[in-house]
Amino acid sequence: MTQRWTEADIADQSGRTVLVTGANSGLGLRTSQVLAGKGARVLLACRSAERGAKALETVKAAAAGAEPELIPLDLSELASVRAAAVSVRERTGDTLDVLITNAGVMATARGRTADGFELQFGTNHLGHAALTWLLLPALRGGRHARVVALSSLAAVGARIDLEDPNAEHRRYNPATAYGQSKLANQVFAFELDRRLRAAGDDVIGVAAHPGYTATGLGSGMARSYTNPIVRSVIAGGHKIGETLFAQNVRQGALPQLYAATADGVEGGDYIVPGGLGGMRGNPVKGRPLPAARSESLGAALWDVTAKLTGVTPDPA
Repeated sequence: MTQRWTEADIADQSGRTVLVTGANSGLGLRTSQVLAGKGARVLLACRSAERGAKALETVKAAAAGAEPELIPLDLSELASVRAAAVSVRERTGDTLDVLITNAGVMATARGRTADGFELQFGTNHLGHAALTWLLLPALRGGRHARVVALSSLAAVGARIDLEDPNAEHRRYNPATAYGQSKLANQVFAFELDRRLRAAGDDVIGVAAHPGYTATGLGSGMARSYTNPIVRSVIAGGHKIGETLFAQNVRQGALPQLYAATADGVEGGDYIVPGGLGGMRGNPVKGRPLPAARSESLGAALWDVTAKLTGVTPDPA
């Protein structure tokens, strides 16, 4: 891999089918546009029908091959996750080459999913884990299929509370909950890959993070605090940070695009921006966090996730 890998290095993706969650805006939309422009059949998984329809038109305008399609998906509702998986398997004939679990919510006020999970853990991790498990038959039908999980710099210093992952018995902190969910994305990706290798599968699990990217996702962080002074300080700091330090969405999407398409990507790889502190720059292979490399934590999270979602993990 070179330090200067860009969209121009993506090979022709004709004949490949890709599902991108959170494809209606930001990194997901940019990723969908690029892959469709390279000839891939892109399935845009979106929660909002209205925003999804607008994104679909944008991606159609960029498509150089198969026409993109919209998949209704609300990751905060397991019934919706199951329905989306059924739809994808039916539409693709159980042939899916890439799953990019890009969607997420960030530093929200305390909330619960439709199934009673803490909103960030339930949406960012549990919904994506269930979707991944339910789509494994389709991924096995793909060609050298890849599952690309989007983590975050927020995973650094985070921990997963396996005894109370939904913050039912401890004080809720928006940033802490977000960090836990993004660390869980990374841990799950590598545990998935280990189990796929052990089962002799051709599918691989990869993780990536976009660095500090101005996606607008963090704009809701200030609103999660009730104190107006705190809210004002956080909002101002966020705006200044994005203006001075953040890279644009086009650059921020490169790590997940590399993970999804580049030659030389192997199971268990972690693709990150190559600049100072992983905040910005062209994609390189980074070193996963120690927690993400922990087989014991991976196995424990796998079991907790299966128990909470009620989805049978596969491979066992």
